[in-house]
Amino acid sequence: MKNSKITITKAGVYVVSGKLDNGQIIVDVQDKGTVRLVLNGVQINCADNAPIYLKNAGKTIISLQEGTENIISDGTKYVLSDASTDEPNAAIFSKDNLTINGTGKLTVYGNYNNGITSKDDLKITGGNIRIYSADDGIMGRDIVAVKEGSITVESKGDAIKSTNDTDTTSKGYVALEGGTFDIKAGKDGIHGKTSVLITGGEYTISSGGGSANGVTKISDDRQGPWGKNQQNTAIAKTTEEESNSAKAIKATADVAISGGTFKIDSADDAIHSNNSVTIAGGDITITSGDDGIHADSAILAKGGKINITKSYEGIESAVVTISEGEIHVTASDDGINIAGGNDGSSMNGRPGQNNINSTSNNRLNIDGGYLAVNSMGDGLDANGSIYMTKGTVVVSGPTANNNGALDYDGTFEMTGGFLIAAGSLGMAQAPSEQSTQNSIIMTYPQTQQAGTIVNLKDSKGNTLATFAPKKNYQTVVISSPELKKNSVYTLYSGGSSSGNENDGLYTDGEYKNGTKIVDFTISNSVTWLNESGVTTSRSSHPGTGRTGGPNNPEFGGNQNRLEKGRPSY
Repeated sequence: MKNSKITITKAGVYVVSGKLDNGQIIVDVQDKGTVRLVLNGVQINCADNAPIYLKNAGKTIISLQEGTENIISDGTKYVLSDASTDEPNAAIFSKDNLTINGTGKLTVYGNYNNGITSKDDLKITGGNIRIYSADDGIMGRDIVAVKEGSITVESKGDAIKSTNDTDTTSKGYVALEGGTFDIKAGKDGIHGKTSVLITGGEYTISSGGGSANGVTKISDDRQGPWGKNQQNTAIAKTTEEESNSAKAIKATADVAISGGTFKIDSADDAIHSNNSVTIAGGDITITSGDDGIHADSAILAKGGKINITKSYEGIESAVVTISEGEIHVTASDDGINIAGGNDGSSMNGRPGQNNINSTSNNRLNIDGGYLAVNSMGDGLDANGSIYMTKGTVVVSGPTANNNGALDYDGTFEMTGGFLIAAGSLGMAQAPSEQSTQNSIIMTYPQTQQAGTIVNLKDSKGNTLATFAPKKNYQTVVISSPELKKNSVYTLYSGGSSSGNENDGLYTDGEYKNGTKIVDFTISNSVTWLNESGVTTSRSSHPGTGRTGGPNNPEFGGNQNRLEKGRPSY
């Protein structure tokens, strides 16, 4: 030991215990061997540098001895031997591979900058680890991998982060297989410079102070019949390198989740990728101040349970595919928004727009699963087309006439599955006429109160649908494999049901005491109804199923604008 500095120069196993005040443990092994540090009840503080500095070794293993408590802390200012570098910059700093294992406790106070940093791989296979950091909590350049353990991070910067952006094939990712995580991050919770891969574990994540700290947005507060999207409003787009990013889980390339339990409260997007997001399993609860799930290119949901209890837009990407799983979305703007390009929903207050045009590549695919949307903006908003082959979709909202429960610019081809969507009248759409499965759209002369049941029966009195929308409504769209051409049906309103209710949709049970609204016969793939019976489509653009948009007198009369290509609401 020299000047309270302990320097290890040879590979081997070293057991450390006791208190070292204003000192350091330095590992400097020139032959690149493996050093194992067993922390057996230590308290190490260094006022002006990293208390544990793994300067040179092939690999270092820090083992937390069972039943021990270990505390590592640094000061707020470092005195570095080389003024041209900012390293070391963490209370535990490694320039090579670092593994942490064991069952003991480790508390790290990174008062200067980061808590634990590795310039190579950082792996955690056990331990009870608590980190408090002035900037990032846990950082690995090439890999941050956790197999098990209990990890608590309170950071002013990112909580868990990988940084390698030069090798996008095998480095710069965060891989989490298990463990328990309690994260409170001033910025991003989990940030993979390339990818984030999660297969298991329990996660409680708060980023940016949580959803209550999200940027206040003006949700579709449109001016005139086409709203603020008509105005080419200039908005300064922020990039993913911005310093104020406060997303819960973020990656530049891909986010893939196949297991785990998540409770997320984020000021910014809860789950975000500059490329793609895949959800194949897990139980995910999201409260977001911005998007619930956003990917610039594609989102695939093929399993698990997603419950977005609060969001600006629930799910947003250029292509969204739902094949399995259960999804619940509550949104103050669009429930599902199909819009290509960079995220536009956290841009300095974002006045209700993404500034993104529709393209033929934008699409929403529903090939199975269960999707329930409760939205103030559009329920399903496709700046392109919608294709539904299987599954169940339930939509409540919007209530304002400048939005619609269904909103698409291309086609909505309905070939299977069950769809029921209740919303406002002004911009209402039904599936496209080229659909092979039949649909109906009922328009009421007055707004119906939330909770007022819609019941559809066939000529034998069998119930096809019983639905109590969660919001006020003036239109209802129903599409079901049971709707047959040249068959007679009856639509009822009000009454009650003894069935099991979920998202307003009743299953089983008995419907009674309703008022008959209309009898009708299906003769086309899309049947438009009012209280007098079958009527002609209100669409001013055949094939789109739209009620007329600005041509609707409710929007100020004739404005001969093309629907296709208009920006997203």
